[in-house]
Amino acid sequence: MRSNKEVTDMIVANVGGPDNIVSFYHCATRIRFTLKDKSKFNAEFLKQQPEILGTVQAGAESQVIIGAKVGEYFNQIEKDYRIDTDNTDSAADNQEKPGFFRNLVNIIVAIMAPIITPLIAGGMFKVVISLLTTFNLISVKSQNYAVLSFMADAVFYFLPMMLAVSAAEHFKTNKFLAIATAGVLLHPNWSAMVLAGKPVALFGVPITLATYSSTVIPIILCVWIQSYVEKFAEKVSPNVIKTMLKPLLIFIIMAPLALLLIGPIGSWLGDLLALVINSLNKFAPWLVPTLMGAFSPLLIMVGMHVALVPIASLGFATPARSETILGPGMLASNIAQAGCSFAISLKEKRPQNRQVAVSAGITALSGITEPALYGVTLKYQRALYAVMAAGGIAGFYAGITKVARYSFGSPGIFTIVNFIGKPGNFMNAIITAVMGFILAFVFTLIFVKIDQPLAQNTKGLANADLVADEAEKQAVEIVNAPVDGKIIPLDKVNDEVFASGSLGSGVGIAPETDLIVSPIDGTVTMTYQTGHAIGLTSDSGNEYLIHIGINTVNMKGKGFSVQVKEGQKVKKGDPLVQVDFDEVKKAGFDPTVLIIALNKPQNQLNFNNNQQVSIDDPIFSAKNKEQLANG
Repeated sequence: MRSNKEVTDMIVANVGGPDNIVSFYHCATRIRFTLKDKSKFNAEFLKQQPEILGTVQAGAESQVIIGAKVGEYFNQIEKDYRIDTDNTDSAADNQEKPGFFRNLVNIIVAIMAPIITPLIAGGMFKVVISLLTTFNLISVKSQNYAVLSFMADAVFYFLPMMLAVSAAEHFKTNKFLAIATAGVLLHPNWSAMVLAGKPVALFGVPITLATYSSTVIPIILCVWIQSYVEKFAEKVSPNVIKTMLKPLLIFIIMAPLALLLIGPIGSWLGDLLALVINSLNKFAPWLVPTLMGAFSPLLIMVGMHVALVPIASLGFATPARSETILGPGMLASNIAQAGCSFAISLKEKRPQNRQVAVSAGITALSGITEPALYGVTLKYQRALYAVMAAGGIAGFYAGITKVARYSFGSPGIFTIVNFIGKPGNFMNAIITAVMGFILAFVFTLIFVKIDQPLAQNTKGLANADLVADEAEKQAVEIVNAPVDGKIIPLDKVNDEVFASGSLGSGVGIAPETDLIVSPIDGTVTMTYQTGHAIGLTSDSGNEYLIHIGINTVNMKGKGFSVQVKEGQKVKKGDPLVQVDFDEVKKAGFDPTVLIIALNKPQNQLNFNNNQQVSIDDPIFSAKNKEQLANG
């Protein structure tokens, strides 16, 4: 198993290196990179690493999906690399500009992502309290209940404080002044004035009476405006008194502005949003959970489910203290992912794939669906449709029975107690989950075909297995393809020296991806500054040459980025050279990648006759030196 540092070094190398990273942050399951050059995001290679669940290119973001260890990997990258974000603006000039809606979603996701953890903490705290009261361990009239309740509610009451920090980091303004502005909105004296209901004015200007605890939009607007006020204060403050005048100007402008204008606008927007949602729930209560049940996998794929958290959190600020936007529909969808995974485990004949499906199913039951989504649902034909259909039907049931969630927490069997509330709600939530599981299980058994995995070439697999079997019988070395592509017999390669076999036997590959990886476990014995060739010696003593393109030495390194150094130990699949094959073709050179077993004649190799290979496929097996010496 690789260490965190080995994995993060691999991740950074395959997003184009630290110099290609404009900024990065993480949410509950993925590291989200903004890159100067998105073409250097080696998504296909990253997907195939065991520590990585998948990759997503969503607008300006290149996302690496990790799962539970996302925080550890993120911290490791922060520790090991100094990511220069000073040139963000100039880097952004070279990027595709996202549209208004995509940009708005990116902002909301970036601000809300760090807040998910305390929301889950507060939500689960409320679950514990609910269980204590359900089993009569404490009374709702007791002081214990009162104290525990305000502890759990503190997360939601002071949500604007946490959002102030997150928004300040995103908008690059002073986070402590942002917290101070949030404090103005939450001050108990202001809350008392609102509660009293009497008109309040500042220098004759009336102030809208609104409560800002548990709100989202007002503080985000305040911090956004503060980022511009801070630039103004920086510009007009003389250096000699800047340390005193700049913070004074920011706060003396923002505090009244927050109460007089920005807060009320945010409050009105929040009220309007709540009105729209409540109207939907009133006239078509089945619609939102149905849509969420059906389309949650697609939202999760692009990370847009996080953008709905602010809308869902509005429900907890209402007298009902519940929400119907995310919880019911995602419960249906998450459990449907589990049902699909377990059905796949029954249909799948390959032990490794069966184990993956069982593990993903268990994880999905607990409310974390990325392993199921990327390891199962998207891998098999029609599996995604089975999950979406089952989730939509179960979500429809949740909608017509008006299922609501009373606490945050990723919906699953361990957080289904979040649905304990109004009479019948908990039972309908259980029925929703059971429907999602059974329907997805049945749909998958009936409609999903196992013999055609998506995003994986299956032609000639039997031949590849024969190579591996033969290698196992003779205890010889299996050599994998160093790049995805189409096999070219060595005698058909457009180079007389290689085609003659004078250097050794091997094959050519017409490359379809831009990363050259190690085909064996061994040591890098030779590199070139031009990057066009790499020499390797396997752990069993065989020597191999990987030659990238024909006559590409004349490119003098342009379009080649070597990822290793001489003497470095490598494993199968480790990156060796990043190549811009478009640049190679533009320069007029043949891009064929050759892998040569040096000084080995044809009869010492056992070839795989597949026409199409990936880096996971064996292309030939070779006897090692010890076997040759023994005859």
